Amino acid sequence: MLMELLRPLPTPITPEAKPYWDGLKDNKLMLPKCDDCGKAHFYPRVICPHCHSRHISWIQASGKGKLYSFEIAYRSLNRAFKVELPVVLAMVELEEGPRIMSNLINIEPDPAVVKCDMPVEVVFEKLTDDCTISLFQPAQ
Repeated sequence: MLMELLRPLPTPITPEAKPYWDGLKDNKLMLPKCDDCGKAHFYPRVICPHCHSRHISWIQASGKGKLYSFEIAYRSLNRAFKVELPVVLAMVELEEGPRIMSNLINIEPDPAVVKCDMPVEVVFEKLTDDCTISLFQPAQ
């Protein structure tokens, strides 16, 4: 019997993002980093958004960061998402510099509790054998 997924599966379509998705399957948060200017960036692409170099390699991120911005969603805009509401939509600023969109979990979805600049850390959720996603929770 197949387990019903709580969210639609992402469909990685660019070869530039393959190291990111492969890393998630191994519980690693991988980021592209420019070999010329030394800055990490997100989302994966073939040209550095900082200096326009094409010399990109990959690093394993620490998985730590801070909550840059958030919104608490009380209803889903897409019926394919069956995650229990309310849910915290989060923009996380990673220690390495880039910002990444995700969900903040393991916290009460209350603006009196969720605060910008609070330290967070990555957690991995395996959706299928081929797909794992990154979520964030308050740092332990």
